[in-house]
Amino acid sequence: MTPAVGGEWCPALAPALMLRHDRVRGADLLVLPERVVVLEGHAGRIVGLCDGTRTVRGIVDALAGRYPDAPVATEVPAFLDRLRGEGWLS
Repeated sequence: MTPAVGGEWCPALAPALMLRHDRVRGADLLVLPERVVVLEGHAGRIVGLCDGTRTVRGIVDALAGRYPDAPVATEVPAFLDRLRGEGWLS
């Protein structure tokens, strides 16, 4: 289980997963034991911030600073919850 900061979830990739960039496809990939998931848009940047030290709020704040006009406050937590539901984040 990923440590919590002040009781908040600090997402991290599940132990058997890796985040890689495919230069040929120009896309970030989530490499699972028996398959590969192609991450679209900024999904790879979001997953890259899931290092187990940042809370969801910390990830949202970092992305809001980089992409001030993007709806990160609503979309990023929902995206992270979906990844957690798949078992890809702990």
